[in-house]
Amino acid sequence: MHALYLILPAIGIFVIGYRYYSAFIAAKVMALDDTRVTPAHTKYDGHNYYPTSKWVLFGHHFAAITGSGPLIGPTLAAQFGYAPGFIWLVAGCVLAGAVHDFVILWASVRRGGRSLAEITRDEIGPVAWFAGAIAILFIVVIAIAGLGIVVVNALAESPWGTFTIAMTIPLAIFMGFYMYVWRKGRVVEATVIGILGLMACVIFGEPLNHPG
Repeated sequence: MHALYLILPAIGIFVIGYRYYSAFIAAKVMALDDTRVTPAHTKYDGHNYYPTSKWVLFGHHFAAITGSGPLIGPTLAAQFGYAPGFIWLVAGCVLAGAVHDFVILWASVRRGGRSLAEITRDEIGPVAWFAGAIAILFIVVIAIAGLGIVVVNALAESPWGTFTIAMTIPLAIFMGFYMYVWRKGRVVEATVIGILGLMACVIFGEPLNHPG
């Protein structure tokens, strides 16, 4: 079966979900207001609160919400077949995942950039805050542990993969200096350099799998 038979319908569903379902939630449920000043401006400190490009925010959020999906997803598909994973991916993203992250971001921005646990304390009380903080801690630990196991197993016998992933750290640091110090605001240039650098690591790291 050709992958395009899955990719094209998924893209169509995501576009429709973004155009209509997301717009409905933004307008009717959360009542977004472009005139509101965000915490990045009201609490600006140059570090934790810093106005930045929407594309930088998109990159951060995209990396955060995907999490272990790109790594665990293919593994589950190989074990149980592509259909359950594909249906869960598409339906889960449109109806649950995207909505969940959308609401959390909105709530944080409306509450001065505070975390979910802090919002719970302010809106419900200290007992709910404690329970929420403990729950979030366990969820994060489990997610990191699960992702760590998958990554370690995938890279245990692959010096090539280990090298490529390790190189994302200096590449990210270089990109940060490039668009915030050397060429301030040049997000596209930094992104292109980062992508080309990562491709170079993939290409030139291959011999590491065949030492000697």
